[in-house]
Amino acid sequence: MNWKIFITLFLAIFASTLGQGIVVPLLPVYAHQLGATSFIIGIMFGAFSISRTLFLPYFGSVSDRTGRKPYITVGLLVYFLASIAYMFSHDVNSLICVRFFQGIAAAMILPVAQAYIGEITPRGQEGFMMGLLNLSLYGGLSAGPVLGGIAKDALGMRSAFVSMGVLCILGFLLCLVFLPPRKDEPLVSRGRPPQRVMLLLRNRHLLGLFLFRFAATLCIGAFWSFAPLLADTEFNLSGFAIGILIMFSVFISAILTIPMGYLADRINKRFLVTLGGLITFVSMLFFAYSQKSWGLYAASILAGIGGGISVPAMMAMGVFIGRTNGHMGSVISLITVGHSLGMMAGPILAGILIDLVNMQNTFLGMAIFMAAIAVLFIPLTARFESLEKT
Repeated sequence: MNWKIFITLFLAIFASTLGQGIVVPLLPVYAHQLGATSFIIGIMFGAFSISRTLFLPYFGSVSDRTGRKPYITVGLLVYFLASIAYMFSHDVNSLICVRFFQGIAAAMILPVAQAYIGEITPRGQEGFMMGLLNLSLYGGLSAGPVLGGIAKDALGMRSAFVSMGVLCILGFLLCLVFLPPRKDEPLVSRGRPPQRVMLLLRNRHLLGLFLFRFAATLCIGAFWSFAPLLADTEFNLSGFAIGILIMFSVFISAILTIPMGYLADRINKRFLVTLGGLITFVSMLFFAYSQKSWGLYAASILAGIGGGISVPAMMAMGVFIGRTNGHMGSVISLITVGHSLGMMAGPILAGILIDLVNMQNTFLGMAIFMAAIAVLFIPLTARFESLEKT
């Protein structure tokens, strides 16, 4: 294992995720100060997800053939430029444009870095290494909102943007200096023609991973969007208590990602993914039928456990598939597309269904959908163990 490359990418992902985590919770407040309506704030956040989803397959495919370093470094540089653009945005349209281009940059960083790690990971350590890499993601998402709130209260809104810029330029410099030149990267598909998304999805194993990632993220995205509303209107929880409620799921996933990755290298990965999906199903049931505030916290804790168990095993399976078909970046990016689509569709779909029916039936439906995909995952990924032995 080339630990120099791993540590560089780990720190770069942590820096960019921490920077984004510092800024994103404050953007609705900033946009509201500029006169944005709730609908426009939704468009602003949706612009990031739309551009990220559209460009993920492209950057995954092209990085397979031409190298990872250029896209990771350019993505981090665009993140830095976005932090400057936020400071000079004086209208909502400018914020929407910045978010759109930041989504393109996001498509260059995380999945491409994960594909890079996948190709240098020794056989038999896929779960542990992907779990360890995910710690940088969860760590940044957990710490970012807290640090952003502190920075805003102490120094004002612009200090959060400055913090994001400093972190991202540090990540850019780390990758520029310590990642090897593009010609020395261990690309298994250099020079091969790109793989189309629909051709990739003909692989039943990859289709199962894509659908599972989408379903799990759909549930989490809906939970993050409407749990604060329920906590405030029904249980009258404080802002701090609501922050802790949302943080639980990310923090618990961060704690579990390394031991579950280690376990995924030693027992059946499909079992861990399915188990994580069923725990997420139970978490949605807790949310749907909560009569007390402790039910919301139980839902958040169970959602964190479900993600912490399933994600390292799922990413390890993706690494195996990428090695087999020779398109590591395309495979990892497609799994990330499932995540991005879930985060985009979850809040929108839940919002529509809550208006049509009610909160309880909406999340009961989410739970049933998650359970159905977790069960479907089993036949879709049948005989995956024979692939591991190849």
